[in-house]
Amino acid sequence: MSRDRIRPAKLAEAIAAHLESLILEGSLRPGDRLLAERDLAQRLDVSRPSLREALDLLEQRGLLKSGRSGTYVPRLLGEEFSVPLLEMLETNQPMSTYDYLEFRGTVEGTAAYYAALRASDIDREMVHSHFLAIEAAHQESDIAPDSDREADVDTAFHLSIYEASHNIMMLHVMSSLADVLHRDVLYNRSKLYTRKGVRGLLLDQHRAVHDAIMSGDAEAARTAAESHVIFTKAALHEIDKSDSRLEKSLRRIISSHPGDTEADAEMSASGPDEHSVLG
Repeated sequence: MSRDRIRPAKLAEAIAAHLESLILEGSLRPGDRLLAERDLAQRLDVSRPSLREALDLLEQRGLLKSGRSGTYVPRLLGEEFSVPLLEMLETNQPMSTYDYLEFRGTVEGTAAYYAALRASDIDREMVHSHFLAIEAAHQESDIAPDSDREADVDTAFHLSIYEASHNIMMLHVMSSLADVLHRDVLYNRSKLYTRKGVRGLLLDQHRAVHDAIMSGDAEAARTAAESHVIFTKAALHEIDKSDSRLEKSLRRIISSHPGDTEADAEMSASGPDEHSVLG
């Protein structure tokens, strides 16, 4: 946050307006904590009473919250928005997952497009660092698979693109949906990773999005982001169809040979459908 000198008549309101603009433009992001009161007053070159009044104004409007560890930026759309969506995804899989992927495909393609056009040096550094984290997690999982860590870095990468897009609506809506995004990524990876070679494909797709944003190629960024989500949706659909065929086969085996269910089931479930393009 740059050093700004504020000297209007209604100082507290002007300070509040300045901080609000930083929140809305994404310079202060959900989860970010403000400097300690004394340090922030020095940074803005204002009195501590005026700053305190400004912070109170923003808290009353829900743009800031205070806790034991200080004052921070909350998600502008809270749990009343994200929790019902999480519950829907949990209880209505896989159809709700497909709906969410359609939504992501539309939004992420646009976010990647604008990120390629608008990203600052700091934004590009952030996107790059999150992609390096994806690469590191990928290499670590070759030794010891850790789906939670991979979902964490995957989610952070996508959120960094929303931030780099400098679109206020996308940034705050998708930040508020961070838990939904994480759950969706974790669910998708748990399904996709049952197919050989998919982990490498997903890494290549993330690299394509990263490279397009880094080079400022907006159309390539949009295409790469949309292609990533389209692939995920198509692959999940194929896996679900394969699983459905397997379940029907198991039911036929169980009904025909009730005494040998465990052995036959293990034999039938020993591998993915050999006709699957992901197999």
